Amino acid sequence: MLYFKNIFKSTLKYSILLFFTISNIHAQEDWINYVVKKDKGIMSITIDMDLIYKKPNYNNLLIVGPNFRRKCLKNGFPNKEGIELLSAFSDSTAVVLDKLTKNRLVGIITYQCMGLDVFYVKDTLDLRKSLNELFDRNFKSITKYVIIDYDKKWNYYKNKIYPNFSSDDFFIDHQYLSELVFEGDDLAKNRTITHWFNFNREKKRNEFVELLKKFNFTIDSLNYKKENKYPYELQISHKGSIDPESIIKLTEKLKIYSEWFKGQYDGWSTELIQKK
Repeated sequence: MLYFKNIFKSTLKYSILLFFTISNIHAQEDWINYVVKKDKGIMSITIDMDLIYKKPNYNNLLIVGPNFRRKCLKNGFPNKEGIELLSAFSDSTAVVLDKLTKNRLVGIITYQCMGLDVFYVKDTLDLRKSLNELFDRNFKSITKYVIIDYDKKWNYYKNKIYPNFSSDDFFIDHQYLSELVFEGDDLAKNRTITHWFNFNREKKRNEFVELLKKFNFTIDSLNYKKENKYPYELQISHKGSIDPESIIKLTEKLKIYSEWFKGQYDGWSTELIQKK
């Protein structure tokens, strides 16, 4: 299904995985990214979903990362210099960890000019000392965060960074939201949102249009493409919020409503509004 008609050409894939070493990128296959609205703004979480089923026997939690306040966008996400700093910090940390103990990178948190890598490690002997030596050599002038805790049950992974929902539609919506925030959008302002649908019968499309008019949607276009299985196309728009909770609820409802009329929801798009 074509889910986004007007998706941004951005560096999202690089941005949300900027903390990985090249070997880590190829080793992990089930990483996803989603965003959460917090008190001070949007938080991005990237997580290896696969570990919920087969976690390694590493009982110690390590959260480590820098503050990149002088190298971040107004919405708290890294600019180009911030990405370079985070990448260098993460790669250097991974080298130290690999020399010390078995470890697994399980998540990445980006929030308010902080970039935190979440690891589980086998052994903590000399861990803090080795990290501090690294920071003194290479990152002395920036604020660093290091949290080491015993977490045999992986409570932080399961309860703090694992998403509450895991449907394909949820992650497709969040992929798009992630693109926006990494481009500088804080998702706070209302804006025009466009949606697309396809139907196999014109009568059903017309009935659906009448329903939408009751909810103040604008009908932008009605098209017919004979070669398609669902040839009757519909484009609508409205002004509203794209904070994560609101847009997810809306797209879920539109998908259900369109199915009532034997149609298919074909995604949404909106404008980028960078925080100034």
